[in-house]
Amino acid sequence: MIAVAPRSGSVSLARTLLWITLGWNVIEGFIAVTAGVTAGSVALVGFGFDSFIEVAAASILIWRLTAAHDDPRAEHRETVAHRVVGVTFLVLAGFIVVESVYVLGAGNDPGSSTVGIALALASLAVMPALGLTKRWNARLLGSPALVAESTETLVCSYLSLTLFIGLAVNAATGWGWADVLAALAMVPWIVKEGLEGIQGESCEDTCRREMR
Repeated sequence: MIAVAPRSGSVSLARTLLWITLGWNVIEGFIAVTAGVTAGSVALVGFGFDSFIEVAAASILIWRLTAAHDDPRAEHRETVAHRVVGVTFLVLAGFIVVESVYVLGAGNDPGSSTVGIALALASLAVMPALGLTKRWNARLLGSPALVAESTETLVCSYLSLTLFIGLAVNAATGWGWADVLAALAMVPWIVKEGLEGIQGESCEDTCRREMR
């Protein structure tokens, strides 16, 4: 198990919330990528790939919750996994930038996506509550790793808002560049997370600062 202080938090609740996160993001990712490809929306495709990255992050924490804390292989495996996820983040950022330049240069304005707007609104309704609940329980458990993972869920709320604004403006005005701008607004956070992952900073190191 993850080493947590014997407080009033629930490991069972933490595991359940992680499974909810994983399931939600699998469905969200497939819908976003499919709708994004159909509409030619860089923002939707980027949002979908980010959902799959969150699936990887949740999976790591689920694994950590079932692994013995004193297993000497556990920390090494988590570090390797974080670095792989970090590389994936940077690949995603590169894809968004290259695809955005291509769309703007070719003049292929993304079409509107009602499915994408509905997905962004659904994510805005779910992610803040899910993230805050995970964060509350993680703090009660005294687990820096779980607090860090909850931060990813809360950041997804920002990405959902960015996505909604871009898609809504495009649908209302036909300004395809709004979709591209929404996609590019995601890049700074994606790059930051990618670099932290590649540098091998563990969840414990990242999040211990947040719990001070």
